[in-house]
Amino acid sequence: MPLHTHNETGERLTLHKFAQGGDVNAFSEDVRQGLTAKQKYLLPKYLYDDLGSRLFEAICLLPEYYLTRAEKSILQNQSDEIVSHLPLPSRIVELGSGNAEKTRFLLEALLKRQTTLHYLPIDISEESLRRSSEELLGNYDRLRITAYAADYFRALRSIVKADENEHTVVLFLGSNIGNFSEDEAMNFLQQVRSILEVGDALLLGADLKKSEEILIPAYDDALGVTAAFNLNLLVRMNRELNADFDLRKFQHRAIYNKKFGRVEMHLVSKEEQTVTLKALELRVHFAKGESIHKENSYKFDLEQINSLGLNTGFALQQTWYDPQQQFSFNLLKAQ
Repeated sequence: MPLHTHNETGERLTLHKFAQGGDVNAFSEDVRQGLTAKQKYLLPKYLYDDLGSRLFEAICLLPEYYLTRAEKSILQNQSDEIVSHLPLPSRIVELGSGNAEKTRFLLEALLKRQTTLHYLPIDISEESLRRSSEELLGNYDRLRITAYAADYFRALRSIVKADENEHTVVLFLGSNIGNFSEDEAMNFLQQVRSILEVGDALLLGADLKKSEEILIPAYDDALGVTAAFNLNLLVRMNRELNADFDLRKFQHRAIYNKKFGRVEMHLVSKEEQTVTLKALELRVHFAKGESIHKENSYKFDLEQINSLGLNTGFALQQTWYDPQQQFSFNLLKAQ
């Protein structure tokens, strides 16, 4: 099936906006499937509407959320060294670019080593893409941007290579790989590998295993921003699916599942209740204490990262850590 996009093209910015009808239908069907499962669940990608994206940006500023500080320290201090290991000249494809604040360190390091740079950010939030792209173009006059307002897989299928002499480097920053189960992570990396040629690369962020005392506050902060981020998904269903979720009857909960090595986030029903989603002609019953499993965040060690790469057509070339060794950047070369 062809991908339908609406394109906006400026002097240095092209924005591909994928047809919204399919996205609405996908949201409806994914919500129906998730809320009728034995263990109710919702897919985390739907957290990132425009408000959700802004709330996540706020989470990244919280004192409990160590990931942003650890990741930023690597990029601030080691971007030049990271770029020295990349195949050049390169174009940069970033999955889940958000506000691109962290990416700037890598873009600047690359612009020291090549005369121009083509940046291809992919994000589900059109507003975040537009805002960050315009700001980047204002700051870097040798930058060209082709942006994709779409989910990862749709955008990856539509990317074509214009310059045969140019390598592709995919960025998957943050701890986003941790949102996937092992099978999902392998499928995801295989799809990334499918757009790469031998010698191209993936720079993969991965959060490392650590104590529960550090992990839980990072996903359940005292200010309640993470709770608002998660509850916003109920607001989205109320708005887009004509649902009647009462946010006061649900609470956010983060737990560490030692067996699977992951933090789980749930929305827990405070009482027995029934919710109606009129657009789906669906009524969903919740028992008191029943949860919607909303997101996982798996934590890794180097052996797991190496194995994940080997099983998906990559070889782990280099790993960089923050001073506390809480977070890692991993350079995986396409084999």
